[in-house]
Amino acid sequence: MCRNIKILFNFEPPVTDEEVRAASLQFVRKISGFNKPSKANEDSFIAAVDEIAGISARLLHSLETHAPSRNREEEAAKAKARGQQRFGT
Repeated sequence: MCRNIKILFNFEPPVTDEEVRAASLQFVRKISGFNKPSKANEDSFIAAVDEIAGISARLLHSLETHAPSRNREEEAAKAKARGQQRFGT
């Protein structure tokens, strides 16, 4: 899985449409191998991003959990600490 795709479920505040679209774009880039598609493939590429964003949003809104919501700032701090440990920066 692409490392740039982040977990979007069970956060406070909830995931935004922009975050879902960004994850969908990363997914389509990964499976297509295109960072930016050619003009010939642009319509198919954008349609795939739109479909995956819609499916992802429906999935995220239908999921249920009893776990407490995660805090975005705390999760970002944990990720930064993991990066510092991994890369020594």
